[in-house]
Amino acid sequence: MVRKKENNNLRVISLGGMGEIGKNITVFEYKEDIIIVDCGLTFPSDDMPGIDIVIPDTTYLKNNIDKIRGIILTHGHEDHIGAIPYILRDINVPIYGTKLTIGLVENKLREHDMLKTTERYNVLQGETIKLGEYFKVEFISSNHSIADAVMLAIFSPVGTIIHTGDFKLDYTPVRGKILDLHRLAQLGQKGVLALFADSTNVERTGYNQSERTVGKTIDGVFEMYNDRRIMVATFASNIDRVQQVIHAAQKYKRKVAVLGRSMVNVVRIASELGYLDIPPNTLIDAKEFRRYKDNEVVTIMTGSQGEPMAALSRIAISEHKQIDIKPGDVVILSSTPIPGNEKTVFKVVNELVKKGTIVIREDTHVSGHATQEELKLVHALVKPKYFIPVHGEYRHLQMHVELAIGLGMEKSNTQILSIGEVLELNRQKCKITGTVPSGQILVDGLGVGDVGNIVLRDRKLLSQDGLVIVVMTLEKGSNMLVSGPDIISRGFVYIRESEQLMAEAKKEIETVLSSLDSKKVKEWSQIKVLVRDELKRFIWNKTKRNPMILPIIMEV
Repeated sequence: MVRKKENNNLRVISLGGMGEIGKNITVFEYKEDIIIVDCGLTFPSDDMPGIDIVIPDTTYLKNNIDKIRGIILTHGHEDHIGAIPYILRDINVPIYGTKLTIGLVENKLREHDMLKTTERYNVLQGETIKLGEYFKVEFISSNHSIADAVMLAIFSPVGTIIHTGDFKLDYTPVRGKILDLHRLAQLGQKGVLALFADSTNVERTGYNQSERTVGKTIDGVFEMYNDRRIMVATFASNIDRVQQVIHAAQKYKRKVAVLGRSMVNVVRIASELGYLDIPPNTLIDAKEFRRYKDNEVVTIMTGSQGEPMAALSRIAISEHKQIDIKPGDVVILSSTPIPGNEKTVFKVVNELVKKGTIVIREDTHVSGHATQEELKLVHALVKPKYFIPVHGEYRHLQMHVELAIGLGMEKSNTQILSIGEVLELNRQKCKITGTVPSGQILVDGLGVGDVGNIVLRDRKLLSQDGLVIVVMTLEKGSNMLVSGPDIISRGFVYIRESEQLMAEAKKEIETVLSSLDSKKVKEWSQIKVLVRDELKRFIWNKTKRNPMILPIIMEV
């Protein structure tokens, strides 16, 4: 009997986060053990009408569920934890993360009624855990735009892997430790097989400024406009930013109102877990906002990316229930627009400026992702044999490879992975050996994966040219027209202003129906095709439009 050769390589599979921003999930597999790093979502692009979120395709994990030892989380951003409630429906495995990260995950699980059925473990920065027979994972303290972020040192039989997660280098963080450069250097001295590093900000030269510099800007705004209402819009997850606003509010004796569902949730969780220091009697309910004088209040809210339903957007168009904007109000936009969000952000800014608002955007944000000099430092300390860039669009991954080559890395020791590709590693080789099922699953309301390319195509067609419904009543057996055809238009033309067009369309349909006998057509499916094709030809000739046509036949 021929025995199957045992695979002693470490297999690394990206199911998301390569060649895209968001949806980060990476699989590490050795023999009978699999560990998963992060499990994120991304938000739909403009060509996905009606879609709420996009999650990774985890078919490969479903097929290998018996091997999975756990999900390890690097931090609590949506693009790293957002898909967990959806993935756990099919793959219920333990989750490991730091205190705040697990706290944010628990809030999601509570919303999906999955809290009691999910194993969760809090891990300290600096702690090492064993997963299965072959993996140990060390949680290395890191800096990012959310507290409790970690890098991972994954110890496997073929060597040590460093996965940076999202990171930056901040020597003076608002809370917590700085990135543990000493530990990275120790691991580098012992030998690192491969480095998987964040590439999101690789196009930026130099270093990031510390988060504390934003605190100085915010303090300066409070001092300059000490007689006006101040509103701050930022990412809900940026707890250090929220903390600095609260510090400024305390210094200038202002009450704080928190707006936006996600902001309220994160502030509550971070406060309960000890990641936010909020003095007693500082927070007020949004309903109480109007009771205070202008120089006695500040609001912290969502909407820094121009999201239509977020608090700032609704305030800008005077649709918020508790807060009305007025001339002289000061709005601090404490973020930079995510690529693709520029139009929506500036739309909100324009609405605010029209209403006489002072909008402040300069020096109000620092990035949470490492720039070139910070990346170089990590490469120099870790000294990996192989390098694989992660977390970024293709241009980011390519530029990060070029940066590594510039630091002395052999080009043959770098790899750019695409989603679904299998990378096999050992001390002698690092190469792509195959693919697994991969892609994206669209979530629309409660439906997960039930909206595919055909449904999206129909939605796009409806959004572009509209819908025409033709209702006909035919006599059973003879298929003689008893009543109709009636034409209903939605998103195509306004019928009252297009009566001539509709009358001609009806005549075309009647002509088709009167020719059924001569064509020996009796099946309804054939009748519908004839009506659809003729009406499509007629409408195109008359209007050069191509609406979706839906014939409906009733029988009497």
